[in-house]
Amino acid sequence: MKLSAVDLSPVPEDGTATEAYANTVEAARQAERLGFERFWVAEHHGMADTIAGTTPEVLLGHLAAETDSIRLGSGAVLLNHYSPFKVAEAFGALDALAPGRIDAGLGRANGSPAADHALGTERRVENPDENHEAKIEAVVSHLYDDFPGGHAYSDLEIPRSAAEPPVPWVLGSSPSSAAIAANLGLRYCFAAFIRPTLAERSFETYREEFRPSSLPGGIDEPEGMVAVNAVCAETDEEAARQRAVAEASFQRLQRGEAGTRPSIEEAIDELGGVPEPTPDPLPADEWPRAISGSPETLASLLEQLADRVGVDEVMIQHAVADHETALRSHELLAEGVGLESA
Repeated sequence: MKLSAVDLSPVPEDGTATEAYANTVEAARQAERLGFERFWVAEHHGMADTIAGTTPEVLLGHLAAETDSIRLGSGAVLLNHYSPFKVAEAFGALDALAPGRIDAGLGRANGSPAADHALGTERRVENPDENHEAKIEAVVSHLYDDFPGGHAYSDLEIPRSAAEPPVPWVLGSSPSSAAIAANLGLRYCFAAFIRPTLAERSFETYREEFRPSSLPGGIDEPEGMVAVNAVCAETDEEAARQRAVAEASFQRLQRGEAGTRPSIEEAIDELGGVPEPTPDPLPADEWPRAISGSPETLASLLEQLADRVGVDEVMIQHAVADHETALRSHELLAEGVGLESA
């Protein structure tokens, strides 16, 4: 099984974005050393006191200089906020900085009304799926210089390397995003840490509706990846204790406290106790929002979830107490999965 990671650049307690980005750099270097397939960074707005990951196109440029071989990408760039041409220019520049190892992860999401207004984003549009699909197709056409002669954009160029252009991925957490990826014939990554109950149905939609791509950078057969919230520790019990942070963070989100992250002790107090270890094997009808375990247990759980949706790559996203815990979790998980270190 291939293993990848997505990083939100959480701001340490009493810290700054400078420290958050330094931690992201360290995590990317570690992921490369451990044998992870790819390392993506996220885009969130209006939560800069807790999440510094606002501009993946900027952070990825720095990561390109700090790594050598791991694939780098966006998980995701929020296309509803930007023009396809500007996104393509940014990822073309990234390709020039890290030839042949850039992923253009394309998604969409609304933030707070204030953040969306500040970004100049119209929250309500007619046929939103159709508009999003058209914007993804336009990004790909710009990246691969695929507009036909006579098209208004046929003479536009973007910066690029001589290697493979950025690889497009459609990111989402619903069957509608899966249908867009299927219709365009592009790779699909499902965010199971957002809507875990829709994971299997979304991949069923993706495979049933998939059409071989007519776009450059597209694929002839379905290719997917599932992103899960997971934490690994030396024992199942310790991992469950650390998972309390993710569980409490989600409860806070439901109360409208987006982006906040408690300590382990605060999380346990808010939950009313330490969560039970994630059962292995998982019940057939259960897909938890967050999972945890020892290296052996978590490797087994990830295999089960990957098998359910028919993929061979899992991307790890986690909400943990601190940076050192995150690094240790990745280290133990790589050991459990059997990754080959660089």
